[in-house]
Amino acid sequence: MLVGLLALTVAAAFAGAAIYVSVAEQPARLQLDDRALLQEWQPAYKRGAAMQASIAVVACVFGVIAWWQTGGLAYLVGAVLIILPWPWTLIVMMPTNRSLEAMDAAAANPQARALIVKWGNLHLVRAALGVLAALAFLWGSHPV
Repeated sequence: MLVGLLALTVAAAFAGAAIYVSVAEQPARLQLDDRALLQEWQPAYKRGAAMQASIAVVACVFGVIAWWQTGGLAYLVGAVLIILPWPWTLIVMMPTNRSLEAMDAAAANPQARALIVKWGNLHLVRAALGVLAALAFLWGSHPV
């Protein structure tokens, strides 16, 4: 099933990007001083959010199409899991994101570090949901 494999591929790209942020980008940015930390986070977040949000939608659409075509529950589970980072971000992460976005990156702000650490911990959920979605699509792609 081509659409199911596309869902798997796109979900794996989402998971890979989220894992990269959690294991490479976030630890590296935490090595910066408070001012540089916020200066790096603000543009990185804007670019990453746009990329990951669109990838999640594409994977979800492929997953729903694969479920509709095959009736395979795994595809529906994967579609739900890959879109869950949207409400997670909008409901749980957004207050932290808004606080960080509102800060003046040109001024040192000691609150920025604590909020970025919190953000990184919240972002781990996004990575986990991406991995679980990819695993669900992999399960759905397995021949019966």
